[in-house]
Parts: sequence; structure tokens; C-alpha cells
Amino acid sequence: MEKLQNYINGRWVDSHSDHLVDVLNPATQEVLAKVPYGNAQDVADAAAAAHEGFQEWRNTPVSKRVQYLFKLKTILEDNADDIARTIVLESGKTFIEAKAEMVRAIENVENACGMPTLIQGEFSEDIAKGIDEYMIRQPLGPCACIAPFNFPGMITFWFLPYALACGNSYIIKPSEKVPLTMTKIVALMEQLDLPKGVLNLVQGARETVDAILEHPVIKGISFVGSSNVARYVYSKGSANGKRVQAQGGAKNPVIVLPDADIDMTSQIVIDSVYGCAGQRCLAASTIITVGEHKDITESLVESARNRKTGFGLDSDVQMGPVITAESKTRVHSLIDKGLHEGGRVLVDGRNAKVDGYEKGNFIAPTIIEDIPLDGELAATEIFGPVLSLVHINTIEEAIRFINSGKYGNMACIFTSSGLNARRFRHEAEAGNIGINIGVAAPVAQFPFSGWKDSFYGDLHGQGKHAVEFFTQTKVVIERWLKEWNRKF
Repeated sequence: MEKLQNYINGRWVDSHSDHLVDVLNPATQEVLAKVPYGNAQDVADAAAAAHEGFQEWRNTPVSKRVQYLFKLKTILEDNADDIARTIVLESGKTFIEAKAEMVRAIENVENACGMPTLIQGEFSEDIAKGIDEYMIRQPLGPCACIAPFNFPGMITFWFLPYALACGNSYIIKPSEKVPLTMTKIVALMEQLDLPKGVLNLVQGARETVDAILEHPVIKGISFVGSSNVARYVYSKGSANGKRVQAQGGAKNPVIVLPDADIDMTSQIVIDSVYGCAGQRCLAASTIITVGEHKDITESLVESARNRKTGFGLDSDVQMGPVITAESKTRVHSLIDKGLHEGGRVLVDGRNAKVDGYEKGNFIAPTIIEDIPLDGELAATEIFGPVLSLVHINTIEEAIRFINSGKYGNMACIFTSSGLNARRFRHEAEAGNIGINIGVAAPVAQFPFSGWKDSFYGDLHGQGKHAVEFFTQTKVVIERWLKEWNRKF
């Protein structure tokens, strides 16, 4: 059984921790590897290497830094299928979902290749007589990513390519539930022949995270996960003087107006709710019908019942298991909560059985109707394949309900009315807005936004926000007099 290692200063090394935990295939419970729950010494070693690597890397011209990214893009493309299979094995996704994840990862590498332009500063001549002023961007220093389990191949790439292209060294801390994907990717990145210390990986859980938040050498931290942990990471990291971007949880609402195309809407909504078994921060969760709802309800029910659940490498499978047995138990308890609060199950995915995978963490697509809008389920992120269906009389009431929630990651509307779409876009309190879109996931050129309890910080991942996050500005005001030139 493979025992995973850390990658520090250009070498694979054992963790200082003897605490090993099984990495399980959520569809079979097969042990894939053993991951060390690292400690502060692992982080200290990685930080020391990153500090040394940064000294050389920051002075490498940006035009040369991006050459490594061009090569990385090719490496990821050539190995996308192999990486995707690893994602399926440790996270439970379908192969198609895993491949799509890698496409988005590669998009961010491509975008970061434009850093020679993205990192440009500003210049003003003669702000006063004979005085010029300009702003330049310089790297922060060693930075780190604390990644979640649900996108083991993609989310690190919201940050990593921008950090490297901006001149920072980097430390990756993958989720202890899915460490194999980034271990594989870092092994592939050895082909880049980066200077030692520029890229590092440490395995671990809470102790490793705390060490990253506390280590004085690490200047910037990127995190994606639940809101409770995001708040903790942001508070502790910023209290230690670090720049922090912490993406939190979500409870993503979708409004369906009477003029929406029923067939298109139901298929897009079903894909949004049940894609990745609902384990993504942009999964639609609460579907709000306005006015007449019989046709859309029947269409959603039929589509949910027909969605095939199983092992992600098997043919025709459309949805895999949730990540752990504990997650399955939690989702079941939330379904029970919704029923206790007065909701009705239209499609019941509890106790799903998949032939040949009886030990898997499977929950089939579930639909609960008429949960109370002021109840616990309406406010709780489920992070599983559960659609909550509620019926509201007007778009005004629907928007008020959306804005009353504590999360603000994504909100979507389905309509053929441009006026209602524009109103929703303007009034809905969420960072990512979808109009006739089920998963409003920004492409690499745009920041992955988030409001309220869905994000802690100022600058998001991806795009220009990433450039801002991974650089610090320096303003220079200078005067050169002609008389000085004559002296020399």
C-alpha cells in the first residue's frame, strides 16, 4: 500500500508525522493509499524551501516564468485522462465530470500565460514639473493553497498558475480525503524542472492547516471549503498578517418563472443539482417556482428518477457517490429534517443500492417539496444530491427570499423576459449570477466571485483578482534634474 509523501525543495520526502489515514474509494471503500496527517515541522520545511526558492524565482523575468506554464499546459493536456481517472477513484465523480474539471484547470494555466500583460503597472509623466510617478507590481513571497475535496484537480489551479507567473513560490496542501490527484500532478510537474523550492506539497489535516496559518514566511493563503472553516482560516490567517482569500459554502437558489422553457430548464436544473452528486459550491439547491408550477415539477421529478447512479468509470453513469460514509449519514439526516419540518418527498434517494458496489456511499437523486422557507433545511448547505422545491407567488417575493439568506455564492433565474432577467441580475445578492444558466461558473478570465458568508476576503480566485492577490504594488516618485547630469 502506497504511503504518500511530501514534495519539498525538489524532492519527495516522508512526513515527520507517523499518523497515517486510509484514502478510500467512495464507491467501493477500497483503500487507495495511506496519507500522513502532517505536522508543523512539515510546513516549516516547506516554508524554508519556498523562502529560498522565492529569492531566485522573483528575479526570473515574467516572460521566462510563463514559459514553464506553457509547458505545464501541454503536460496537463497529455495526461488529462489519467488524472481524471484518479479523480474518479478518490472523489467519486464520473469520468466526464473529472475531465471537465481538468479542462477548467487548464483554462487557468492558459490565462496565467498572459501574465507579461496582466502584471503591467502604470506610469504618469510630469505629475509635477520634472517629476514622474509610476506603479509596479512585485510578488508577495511564499504563498499556500488549502484545497477542498470536491475538485481535487481544478481548484488549486484557481491560484497556483497565477502565483507562479507573478513570481511567488508555492505550497499546496491538498485535502486529506483526496490527496492522490495533486500528488500525481506535482509528480508530473517535476518535468518542468522548476528551481528548487518554487513548488512544494505537504500532506495533512487540521494541524497542517494551522501551521500554514501561523508560519511567518507564508505571505498569502487561498482556501476553499465550508463557511465555518473559511471564517476560521480568514480570521486566523489575517490576524497573523497574511493576505487571505477564503471561499466558503453556499445555498444556491434558482428561480423558474412561468415563461421559462420547461424542457430546457428542467434538464439544466437537474444537471446543476445532481452534477458531482451535489458536492460543489455552485450546485443548485433550492428551486423556486413562481406562479404555475405543475409542468416544471413533473419534469424535474421525471428527470431525477431517470438519472443513473453508480461508479464513475462505468458506462452511462451520470452521478457517483458522496465522498464519505459520514457525508452520506449527514445528508440522510438533513432529508429527515426536511420531512420533520413538513416537506414532502417526491423522489427518495435514501438507501440507494448499486449492484456490485454495495459498500459505496450512494444517495440517489432526491426531491423534497414544500419545505418551510424559515426552516433549517432551507438555510443549510446540504452538499449532496438533494433538490428542495418551493413555490412562491411573485418574483418580488422570490428575490426577497433569496436575499434573506446568509450565503451569496450563486443565484440563477430561468425566464424569457429580458426585463425580469435584468431586474434579477441587479437585485439578487450573490457574486455569481446565472440567467438561463444552471451553474454560473466563471471562466478563467473572470474572478470566481462570492458574497456574504460565501466568501471572506477582498480578492477572489482567477482572473485579474488573482493577479491583484499575488502581487503587491509599489509606487515610485522620481525626479531627475538636468543639472545633475552635467555633474557626471
